[in-house]
Parts: sequence; C-alpha cells; structure tokens
Amino acid sequence: MGKKPNILYIALDDMGFAQLGCYGSSIHTPNIDRLAAEGLRYNNFHTTAICSATRASLLTGMNHHTAGICGIVEYMTGHDNGIGHLHKDCATLAEILKEYDYGTYALGKWHLTDVSETTEAGPFDNWPLGKGFDRYYGFLHAQMDQFHPRLVRDNTHVEPPKTPEEGYHFSEDITDNAIRYIFHQHTVYPEKPFFVYLAYGAMHTPHHAPKEYIDKYKGKFDEGWDIIRQKWYDRQKELGIIPPEAVLTERNELVKPWDSLSEKQKKTSVRYMEAYAGMLEHTDAQIGRVIVFLEDMLELDNSVVVFLSDNGASAEGGSEGTLNNFSQLSNGEKDPEAEAEYVLSRLDDIGSPKAFNHYPMGWAHAGNTPFPWYKMFTYSGGVKDALIIRYPKLISDPGSIRGQYHHVSDLTPTMLDIIGEKKPEYIKGNHQRPFQGISLKYTLEDGNAPDRKHIQYYEMLGNRAIYKDGWKAIVNHSRNGSDGDYDKDVWELYHVEEDYSESRNVAKQYPEKLKELEETWLVEAAKAGVFTMIPGAAYSTPEAKRKQREFIIRKERFDTYENILEPVDLIRAIDSDLSRRSHIIRAEITRKDTSQQGVIFSHGNYHGGFSFYILNNRLKYVYSSGLGEYYQVVSAKELPLGSFAAEYRLKVNKDGSAHAELFLNDEKTGEVNIPFVNGQVDYITTIGANKNTPVIPQDYESPFAFEGKLEKVSVFVDGHIASWDEELEAFFKVD
Repeated sequence: MGKKPNILYIALDDMGFAQLGCYGSSIHTPNIDRLAAEGLRYNNFHTTAICSATRASLLTGMNHHTAGICGIVEYMTGHDNGIGHLHKDCATLAEILKEYDYGTYALGKWHLTDVSETTEAGPFDNWPLGKGFDRYYGFLHAQMDQFHPRLVRDNTHVEPPKTPEEGYHFSEDITDNAIRYIFHQHTVYPEKPFFVYLAYGAMHTPHHAPKEYIDKYKGKFDEGWDIIRQKWYDRQKELGIIPPEAVLTERNELVKPWDSLSEKQKKTSVRYMEAYAGMLEHTDAQIGRVIVFLEDMLELDNSVVVFLSDNGASAEGGSEGTLNNFSQLSNGEKDPEAEAEYVLSRLDDIGSPKAFNHYPMGWAHAGNTPFPWYKMFTYSGGVKDALIIRYPKLISDPGSIRGQYHHVSDLTPTMLDIIGEKKPEYIKGNHQRPFQGISLKYTLEDGNAPDRKHIQYYEMLGNRAIYKDGWKAIVNHSRNGSDGDYDKDVWELYHVEEDYSESRNVAKQYPEKLKELEETWLVEAAKAGVFTMIPGAAYSTPEAKRKQREFIIRKERFDTYENILEPVDLIRAIDSDLSRRSHIIRAEITRKDTSQQGVIFSHGNYHGGFSFYILNNRLKYVYSSGLGEYYQVVSAKELPLGSFAAEYRLKVNKDGSAHAELFLNDEKTGEVNIPFVNGQVDYITTIGANKNTPVIPQDYESPFAFEGKLEKVSVFVDGHIASWDEELEAFFKVD
C-alpha cells in the first residue's frame, strides 16, 4: 500500500462568500483561484456563523454544541455545550491521524482554549499540542495585531522574530513556519504523511497588510458598496458560482445607502475597504508560497487541500467602520462626521501598526453577496461560505462547481473516508462519539450525485435555523424584537432549493411546512446538546463567573523578582475585561536610586488600555481610549528612596465612567476622572513592563521594564476576592 495522502486545511477568518476572485469579487486572489481551477468550488457549503464554533466542528467532525463550544470559546454556559474547550470524546482530526502515523502541525489562530488556561502555567491539555498536534506556532485568542502578535510556539509564549519596521507580518511568519515544518518532516521521514492546519488571522480585524498591498487598491472601490455589490453579483452569475435564478437580496436594513454618505465618510469608508482587499491579496500570496513549496517537493498532487472561511463577513465595524476596533469615542457614542474627520486625519494609519481597523458593515454586506445578514446570524450571509477542495486523484473535472448541501462538520469525516480509515473507538483512553458529520467524498467524484445530507440545525447567540431537504426556517433572534424571549421569536421560511439567496419569506404560504421545520429544529437541537440556550452567554453566566472567581482568588498575589529578563505575561487570565471592572493594583517597591523607573503594571498597548508606572521619580497612571484620548494623573509628591507602597484604584461606575486615584504609602496623591472606559478582552496584561506596544508612546517605548525591584504586586478585582477589609469592601460598592 502506498503512502497515504497529506492533508492541508487552510482556514480564513471573517471572509464573506463573494470576496474571493473566483467567487465573484474584484479582489486579486490568484493563488486561491488556482486551487479552484485545479479543484472544486462549493456554493452550498455551510459553517456555524462564528469562529470558535466552526473550528470546533471542522476539527472534530461534530456539531459545535456537542463538541463543547456553543459560540466563541469564551461563551461558557455551565452546561456541556459551553465548557471553554473541546470534549475529550470529540477527538480532533490531529488526534485521529496520529493513530495512523501522520505528522501533525497547527499554525495560526487557535481560539479553542479557555482564556484562563492560556498562561504558561497551563494546563496545556486544551492547547494544540494537547489536542494531537506535534508542533504549534500561532496565537491562542480570538483576534490579534498582525504586526505585534502574542505568539506561542508549542507550549511556550515567544516573541516575534523581528519588528514591523524590519518587515514583520504574522501571515508571513506562520507561512515560513508551515514550510519549515513540512520541509523537516519530508526530509527526515519522506514516507510519512502530514496534516497541516494553517489558520490565518486574516481576514478578521485588524485588517493589517503591508502598505504596498493596500495602495494597490486605491480608487478601486470609489463607486461605493451599492455599485460594487451589484458588480460582484453580476460577476457571480458570469462565473456560475450562483445559480442563474439567484436573486440579489435587498440592501440590509442596517446599511446606509452609499449616496447618503458625506464625502468625508466616503473617503474613510473606501480606505477601510482598500485595507481589507490588500490584506486578502497579501494572504493569498502567502498561501501561494505554501502551494508552490508543495509542488516543488512533488507532494502537491498527493495532498488533499481544503480551503474555507469560518463564517460570513463581519458587520462588527458598525455603520461607519472603525480605526480602532478595541475602542470607541469616550462618551460611548459616534458622531459620523466627527468620526470621519478624525479618521481622515489618520487615513494612512489604516492597515498599519498604528490602527486596529475594521471596515463598515456596508462592505461586509457586499462581501456576503448575494445573501442577507452577516457573521453571527444564521442566514446565508452568516453560514454559507466559500469551500475549495483540490485533490486531483479523485477529481476528474477540475474547475467545476459543486452544489450539494454540506456543513463544516462533514470535512473531517471526508478526510478519513479519503485515506480509507475510521475514527478509532478509543483515543487517549477516552471512548469516542461517532461523527455527526458525513463524508462528502462522493461530491469529489460525481458532480451530479444527489445530496446525501438532508438535515442540519444552526444556533448562534439565540439566532436559529434548520435546513431540511431544500427548505430552511430561520429565527433572527437578535433583531426581531423578542427582547430575548424565545417564546416571542418569529420564524421565517425559505424554499432555498428554488430561492438560493433567501430573498422570499414564504412562511405565510406554507404554515404546515414551517411547523414541520420548527419541530425538526427542536429534535435536532436536543440531539446536538443545544439546550440550555443562553443568548450572549459569555461573561454573565454562573459558570463563567465561577471560573473567573476561582482564577482571580488563586492569583490574587503575584510575586516578581529583581532583574527579570522577561516580564510576567498574564495575558487575559487576570480578568476577562479588567479595564471595565473596579480594581486595585498595589505594589511594594524597593529602589536603590531615584532615577530607577519603568512600568509597574500594564493592561493594554498602542490601541488602548492603561498603564501604571514611574516616570521622572513620580507615580503616573494613564488611561488611553485608543483614539488619541489620554486621561492621566501624576503623584503630587516625588517618590522616596528605598522601600514604599505604590497603589492605584480604579472605580468604574454604572454609566461607564470611572475615577482613578493614586496612593503613595496609603496616602492619596492624585486623581483623575475618565468619561468612559472601553471594555476589551484582548489587551495584553504584564507586570514589570509594557510588552507589545506602549499604552502611551509620548512617555515611553516598550517594554519600559521596571528598573527597581517589585517585592510584591497584588491585584484586587471587584467581585473576585473572597474577603475584604471594610475599606476595600466600601470601595467596590458602585454608587
């Protein structure tokens, strides 16, 4: 028996159905288009509507609730459908393929580990190496600065190999490492097949790319999203990627007509889209490097290459787009003209290390052409995505389009079917559930084969849908006015076999069919473990609070030491959203010289957050909105030599405003009011330095490591510490 085929999964993030050149867009994606020309494009392939859930389903062959990921990994419900990681009885494809002597490598975005387990203290069971991969290089979280990523190699946090000024970009870095991993295995063990999971951070915000890629698209989108959407739809018809009878759905109710925008708004909106397009072409170039490398070592035709997006295009940039997806204006509101004026003053920052940009939802709507709605919704705009498979040994009609209905849970069963193996009954001593997905290998061999998948449920943040034999029922729980009451939800019905783009709600014409599908959804959801559903489950559920509380109590005190070479990297584990919670940071400090300065505690980076530090022999606290607004307080007194206690207290009010106070040896020495604090779970938290990029570049450059000795740093967070003295308890009571 010959060598089994290699398997390469290439996953993009937040890319809509229409955004590839071979799916109708005007964005230049020649390498992905090559995969399509030499393989197959699918136009009836579906995901879960959000990243972690799709990745759970992709890697396990299970429905995402069954696998333990009800939405993003942070959504912990306290039930089996939201445990913050994958269930052990739902093994990943890597774990399965290890049983068949595959080398297994993961690169890029992971986002399948509970955030409280992402420090170097572990546990590592739910990191990639704990889930069957031999090597890993990438980031563990949801989104990442592509120029300054927080990297993990295997089970260790590491620094990027070079700076943005030296030409660093995350997509290039993980591509380099993917090639390196494949090269080493192929050189030493040429007879051994490999599985590579290459999950780019693109096309998730921030839309970061080298400037030359962004500038290539100057003027390409000046016509605006309404005209571009129509052009992409027309191109889809020409390519045959959508059926001839497919209708272009109406402009989404949340999208402004392009002609209603001011000239300033148009200029900023266009630049946001240019950055997105530049990032996609840049990512395509990296994919091309991998494909050419496989071709050069004569392994491309012996590799099953699977390319997909994890959900539809994202509307999270709002109606105007944002220069900093971490933040918003300090009053929590956005005046469109004021926002456009500010962005115009920083237009060249879009797509650069100085921005964390996301395009307006009008471009996401164009990206999902011809479908309605977006990521997180269970309409086709959220769940119908590009899928390309290249494997010439089974495909006799390369360049063709497949229309059979399938779901992301079907891909891993397909890989086992192609290599002629079955999922073992036990893996690592854990009895395994059978796949819930089915093999779509038959579609590779026969484009005219009838569908073999007849039913698939969907649920995301209360938004629900059910597909059954050409019909689809949908609930827009987020937008239908039910105020979170499931009993008030109104179902819609679409005959998708005839109405490809879900353009005509026929619920009134076919009430019995709608009732049948509603009942089918209940049955399928119960089988998959959807219940109990908690919309917006993330941080408000009892399980999430319990996990946070246990971690914070356990890590109330952090001991640091003199002359630390690397600052203590706490990532997000101190608190899921420290900047929005009342908290106290207290440090016991010893300095031998009054010139010794540096950061005591930092939660943030260039894109926002706060920093507590010593500068010019005074304590200083700065809060940054990430949009050029800084709220600062400096101690009234200079600091003493020797040992002293430095402290700040941040009290966050119910309206989102906050008040920060500085203390020196328990004596208040300064205060500042902050009109509005932004919540952000992706800031990096460090003791003894400000890693990544500086919170306040006017004052220091990163890492600005503390030059004295931090004897002890204590972190107190509202609601997470078991006992208080009266003063602290009173402090945490919000008026």
